[in-house]
Amino acid sequence: MFKKIANKLVNIDRKYIYIIIALCIIIPFLTGKVLPIRVSAPVQKAYDAIEKLPEGSRVLFSVDYDPSSQPELQPMLIAVLHHAFEKNLRVIMICQWPLGFPLGQSALFSIAEKYNKKYGIDFVNIGYRPGVSAVMLGIGREMRDFFASDYAGVSIDSLPMMQSVRNYGDIALLVGFEAGSTGDLWVRLAGAQFGQKIVLGATAVCAPDMYPYLQANQIEGIIGGLKGAAEYEKLVGHPGGGIAGMTAQSVGHIAIIILIIFGNIGYFVTRRRKQ
Repeated sequence: MFKKIANKLVNIDRKYIYIIIALCIIIPFLTGKVLPIRVSAPVQKAYDAIEKLPEGSRVLFSVDYDPSSQPELQPMLIAVLHHAFEKNLRVIMICQWPLGFPLGQSALFSIAEKYNKKYGIDFVNIGYRPGVSAVMLGIGREMRDFFASDYAGVSIDSLPMMQSVRNYGDIALLVGFEAGSTGDLWVRLAGAQFGQKIVLGATAVCAPDMYPYLQANQIEGIIGGLKGAAEYEKLVGHPGGGIAGMTAQSVGHIAIIILIIFGNIGYFVTRRRKQ
């Protein structure tokens, strides 16, 4: 009987494996059950950098990703927006990736509405401009050289919260959400050349490249990957896609490990029988 079980484990139809993994990912989303989350030091530092800003401070959000990185970075953006609006900070959003514009726009307006924030007074979206490095350097001199109007073509001088914003000196913190090398440029150009304080959120594959900046005190904190998004959601008390995604991902990983163990047991048992 044990031999039959071992043979079944070795020769299990892959469709059953797919079904098991699918159920392990779907069920946590449907039930709402979550696993414990421990907040890491880099994420805590990112949270603290925003938490200590005085009310009314202007924070520049840069949406530097596209739909392929949305599962990791969109929950992160939403969590930080919750934090900013709860602190009554004023949000200026730009997009260095054109395909990130609708993602940033959707999150910004939906979260602002929940806090009854008014466009032009509490938040603005000045949109996308081509020329990443030139844009970053231009903001350091005079923002209007590149952003004379917002995403809808409205002059930023007509928006009350933007009338006194000229360059990085009028921005308390820059928060970049990164799926590529744009974060490195923010550190080298906005940080090193103009002294802009920076927090970086990044996909899991990009986050390790950001840690030397944190160790050198060139940035204030890092929110890394879906795990970082879940940690930030825990800190701000707004569970969302990060916590739900991490729970589903963790359960799926546990299922894969169990399947690997059983598969190896079956393999070694059948090999021993043949010998």
